[in-house]
Order: sequence, then structure tokens, then C-alpha cells
Amino acid sequence: MKRAIIIVIDSMGIGAMSDCREFNDVPECNTLKNVCEYNNGLNLPNMVRMGLGNIQDFKGLAKTASPTARYGTMYEKSKGKDTTTGHWEIAGLISEKPFATFCDGFPKELIEEFIKETNCKGILGNIPASGTVIIEELNDKHHETKFPIIYTSADSVFQIAVDTDIIPLNTLYGWCEIARGILDKGGYNVSRVIARPYKLIDGKPTRISKDRRDYSMAPSHTILDDIKNIGGKVIGIGKIEDIFAKKGITHAIHTGSNKEGLKLTIKAVKNELELDKIAYENKEYGEPTLIFTNLVDTDMLYGHRNDAKGYGKALEEIDKYLGIIINEITDEDLLIITADHGCDPTVEGTDHTREAVPVLVYNKKITGGDLGNLTGFDNVAKFIKDWIF
Repeated sequence: MKRAIIIVIDSMGIGAMSDCREFNDVPECNTLKNVCEYNNGLNLPNMVRMGLGNIQDFKGLAKTASPTARYGTMYEKSKGKDTTTGHWEIAGLISEKPFATFCDGFPKELIEEFIKETNCKGILGNIPASGTVIIEELNDKHHETKFPIIYTSADSVFQIAVDTDIIPLNTLYGWCEIARGILDKGGYNVSRVIARPYKLIDGKPTRISKDRRDYSMAPSHTILDDIKNIGGKVIGIGKIEDIFAKKGITHAIHTGSNKEGLKLTIKAVKNELELDKIAYENKEYGEPTLIFTNLVDTDMLYGHRNDAKGYGKALEEIDKYLGIIINEITDEDLLIITADHGCDPTVEGTDHTREAVPVLVYNKKITGGDLGNLTGFDNVAKFIKDWIF
């Protein structure tokens, strides 16, 4: 039976879209191109062989006359530049209405309801902020009051940070679930509630990536539902289950790093995952199979922190593991590599950037070539439908 594998390199955009200024971005945004320039070229031999260097002039990424994959550029239809919007569109769902953002903090009545329902006694923050900065600034007050730190960004996110040595992790998750319910009930149209646990490591507030959880609005219908509804398996690796609010997913496993996500993807491709341990239900799911992986470090650790050098190293690490994955691909597998938005670490600001994304489509029997410019990230869902159905 046919199988599809989607690997999303989170935030690896390849150029500002024409409406980027509507999203407070500059036309110079081009995450991959600028990271390549900053690092005086990158070593990405596997993606180069697939045709990544043919899409644009990326420093250090050679063009090839015989690409092993079909390659192209996808332009987002949805009105957004966030993780949820990007992933939903990849899975076939267009978001006509942008998610709400709160550049002045969340409304007083929302915060008051959150305090009442969680019984947390009070909150700190309620401003747009960098997550690493705000936990450093408010850590002492957090320890003194035990109030959660609440903040947002240019994206549609309600983020709750706590030191889990002060507030237990399960309490944080419970508060996030309460916030999700308040936001949905009140029609606030907020894309994600994000649990941001941290600890003091050598006296410095340090976020614990493996314990992060995202509580997204639930999508209406995606290709994940289509595959699940015919009895197929949908395996989410990384934060995929959070992005889709578990909808359309049969098995899922969180990861603490790109390396862990890539190793798990290799296991999934080799049919070595212990699926019974990561299944939602005590139910047998058969074929076809969709393996859906998000690699978040490029965005979370490097894009948002303006670390172009770290971003480049992360891409080189991904490419090494892609070589292993490609070697395990069978004739019945379709591998798609893409991104969900940009987060250019070389331009001013720390927010996502409104960018087009690359797409690489690989199968051993498919002749490589130029797909050109494609309207919509939902072309990924179309490729998978044509392959599986």
C-alpha cells in the first residue's frame, strides 16, 4: 500500500511574499537565502541532489542538471504567517480569516476570567514579548508570587510560562486547557495556547523544549481525516498532534529536539516504531500511512533568537539524516520536504516572516524536475491525494 512522509522544516522560508508588508515584514526577508549568505554557504548535499539549489541562487547550494526530486516554490493562500495556518494549509485547509493577534496584550475581561477559572490568584506580563527575555525579566516576581507569566507575540498565541520547580508541569498543562476553553467559548479566534515550562539551570531561566505543549484550535477537515477515515494510520512526530488538536491523527509522539524527531522518522519509515505505545485508541489501523514530522528547532531555537549560525548548523544536521531517510524510502513511498512559514534570523525583529516555502517531492520512480511556482501550500495535500487515493 502507498505511504506518504511529510517533513516540515519549521520556518525555512525562501522569500518574502508580495503582501509581506501587511504582516509587518520587509521584502528582504528570505530565511534560507540569508542564512546561506551569513554562513558563507551551507553543506546540504542531499537536498541539493533533490534540487533545492535549483529553486533560487542560494550561496553554497549548487544547481544540478539531474535532480532526484521534483522541486518548486509554494505561495501561501491563507492569511497568516504562523505555524498553525501553515500546517493546516499543507494538509489542505485554507484559512480565509486570519487568527487574532493582541499587540497591546489580552483584554482585561479575558485575563480576569483566566485568573478566576484557574484560581492562580494573579498573572505577570500580559504583553507581547520574546519568551527568553520575559522569563528572565519576570523570573524573580514569578518565584515571589507564584503567578504564571502570560505573553503573546506577533503571532496568534496565548503563552503561559512557569518554572516547573515552582508550579508543577501538570498544573501548567491544566491552566493551558482552561485558557483554550475560555478562548474558544469567548470567540477570541486565538490560534494556539502554548505551555512554556522552564527551570533555573546554572541560575539562568531555561525553557524545557521537550515539555512544551501547544493547544490549538481544531481544524475542520484535512487530508489527515481522509486517511484516518478509510482506516489508515496518521503518525504525528514532534508537535504535529498539538497543531491539529489531535484531529485526524491515530498515533503521535512528542520530541525534544530535531535529532530526536529525525531518528523517530527513520524508525517510522523502517516500521520500527512501537505503535501500540503511541496510539490514541485501542484500535487497529492499517494502510495507507501518513508520517507527518515537524522539525521545530530551526524556528524555536534559531529563527526567533536571530541565530543565523545555529540555524545553518541545524539545516546541515537535518540534511545528514535526510540521507538516511532517502535510503530507506521504497517504491511505494512519497517523501515531501517543505516548510510552514519563514523566520529570518538576519532581519530586524524575532517574529515569523511572511514567506513562500520550498517543496521537494521524491519517489524512486518519479523523474525529478521543476514544478515552478505553485499557488497554495495545499499542493502538498494534492500530491498526497494523487499518490494515495
